[in-house]
Formats: sequence, structure tokens, C-alpha cells
Amino acid sequence: MTQANTATRVSVPGEDEIVQRAQDLIPWLRERAEATEKARSVPIETIDKFREAGFFRILQPRRWGGYEMHPNTFNRVLMELARACPSSAWVVTVLGLHPFEFGLLDPRCGDELWGENPDALVSSSYAPFGTVQRVDGGYCLNGQWKTSSGCDHANGGAFVGGRIANVAGEVQFRSFWVPRKDFTIIDDWHVVGLAGTGSKTLLLDNVFVPEHRNHVIADYGEATHGTAENLYKMPFFYVFYAAISSVIIGMARGMVDLYIDHMVPRQNINQAIGAAVRDPFIKSRLGDAEAKILGAMARVLHNTEEAWSYASRGELVPLDLRIRHFATNQFTGGDCFDAAHSIFKKTSTRGVWLSSPLQRQMRDILVGANHITQNQDNIGELLGGHLFGSPLAPGNPFGVKIAS
Repeated sequence: MTQANTATRVSVPGEDEIVQRAQDLIPWLRERAEATEKARSVPIETIDKFREAGFFRILQPRRWGGYEMHPNTFNRVLMELARACPSSAWVVTVLGLHPFEFGLLDPRCGDELWGENPDALVSSSYAPFGTVQRVDGGYCLNGQWKTSSGCDHANGGAFVGGRIANVAGEVQFRSFWVPRKDFTIIDDWHVVGLAGTGSKTLLLDNVFVPEHRNHVIADYGEATHGTAENLYKMPFFYVFYAAISSVIIGMARGMVDLYIDHMVPRQNINQAIGAAVRDPFIKSRLGDAEAKILGAMARVLHNTEEAWSYASRGELVPLDLRIRHFATNQFTGGDCFDAAHSIFKKTSTRGVWLSSPLQRQMRDILVGANHITQNQDNIGELLGGHLFGSPLAPGNPFGVKIAS
């Protein structure tokens, strides 16, 4: 099949249509959330549902059969799926992001990945756990890369991260695509939350990665994105961080759903026996949580829309906006955890039973908010320094080189 034929044969759904598909799956996913956690991996039937719905094609380039849609379409889908099963939604986040990354690579990578199987999926482990050495024609990778979410379903391999100096001696953070045959999965994912993501360890032993299968993950500018299609003029880190923020927003929305389901019968019983609800915070905590979650949602969607207003015109996103968006999205995890925890406390002992989905949702939010993309401890300093006009520090994530 030629690329042209692939592109013309794909029917691209509208944004509202594909978001509705996610909403329609909420009851089905909620019923299976406990089993997913116990299995420590998303069931293949769930992956098949997601594939049929087209979620993995949202950010995939059209030249390989993808939809190449607005990034907020992906974000909105995640905000729905995570209401029902955070682990399943997290796996969609990871496996659904990497088709975007292939849009930034040498086109030979997309041909190699999707040439035989247009539905191939790729996981990742970006933290530079292992070692990378430059060799003739590429790189040699060794070691263990942890927390590769959805790797059980990643028949197309994985991206792994590593730091290595270029010919000028500058240490760069690179992402390397490694086909599935080149690594072993170590089943070590025993955790307090998001257990169903199956985020296991990848073992690489003297794996050769040719030069065209890697890129400097923070690079952003005319040299790397200037000739890209509009979607791929969006910075990778930008799309990545916004997607993780979106799935955490979905988890918090799910906590609100469960809280209402749990507390409405309790209030109805009180009314039936003529007793007023004695704790005024039952309602106020819910209102406060909803406002905080909606604020986080609006921020992420607004930031993405603002960046898209440039990329959709074929322009690069200005550095000032990239810094503001990158920084403010990182407050999502803290805001959503605070909102979810505040209402969880009002469930009293009812919420702590293992039979209650409330405690699972709370544990999943706890782990999601711990992700590196939600590190708000030092991001305020970066944003504040930028507002004061301070220069960016070396190793900044914006692809900006610092003059020596």
C-alpha cells in the first residue's frame, strides 16, 4: 500500500464524534477498572476497543494512516476516559502520544514501523536510566529503562531516553526508537496506584540504534520543525506535558463523579428520615473541587489552543508562550490532587474500603500527580524568572541554546 493510498482511505472523524466515543466507553471501562488494576495491565480487549475508536490515530501522521488532528482532541478524549479507568486512560496517553513523535523523526522510521502493520503501537521510558555510546553508524544502548507504560501492547517497540555529547561536546537529551525484538520486559510493576498501566522495565543488551532512529527531544526551531506539517510544528514536550495533565484532569473528574454517586444516596436517606445533613462541607467541598478541576481543564485547553493558533498557520510557537504553557500546565497535578483529596476526606470511612472505587481513583491520582511532568516545586521559579527577564538556565527544556 502506498502512502498516498493510505491517506485517502482513512476516514477522519470529527472532534466531537471521537470525544463522544470516549464518553460512550465510560460505563464499560468503569466496570472493568478493578480487574485492570488486579491484572496490573490493561486487557487486550480494552486496547482493541481503543483501537477501534481511533484513539491511537488522533496524533498519527496522515501519511501513515493517521488522523493528524488538533492536539486538544486528544486531550479531551483523555479527560473522558480517565473518569472511568485511570490506568486504561494513562496507557492511551502514552501509546497515543508516540505517533506524534514519529511525525518528528526521519520518515524512514514511520515507514519501518507502520509499513507492515498500520496499527503498531510504541511505548516509552524517557528517563536516562541506561547507557548510550556513540558507535559507527549510530548508537549502542545498554541497561534497564523503568516505567514503560503499556509496554505489554507495544508491538512496535519503545522510545528510550539517554544523554550523550554531540561532536561539539554538548550533552544532549536524545530519544531512541528501539523495535520490540531488541528488548526484554521485566515484570516488576508493583505499585500503590495506576497499577493497571503495566509500566514495567525494559532490558536492553548491546542494542544498536541507527542514526536515523533518534532525535534530540527538546530541539525546537526552524532546523527541526521548519518544514514539518502543521501539527508537528508543536513542540514535543508541549504536547507530552499537556496530555499527561489532561489525563490527570480526567482522573479528578472521575473522583467528582464517584463522590456524587456516593453522597447523593446518603443525603436522600437523611432527608427521608427528616434529618438535615449536619456537615455543611459535604456540598462546599464538592463545589470547591469542581471549580479547581474546571480551572485546570480550562488552562490546559486554552494553552494548547493558543499554541495551535500558531502551528495551524504553519508558524513556530513563540518562546514566551512555550515557557508560560509549559510551566502553568505543571500545576495541574497538584491542583487536581488537592481537589480530589478534599472530597475524598468527606466520604469518611466509606471511601477507604477496597470494595469502593473511590479509594482506587484517589490512589491513581496520587501516582499520576507524582509524574515528572507535574513537578511544580521548581517550575514557579522558572516562570517567575522569565517574567523578571532572567535568562534561561543551561539544560532548559525549550530547545534554546545558552551562550557561553
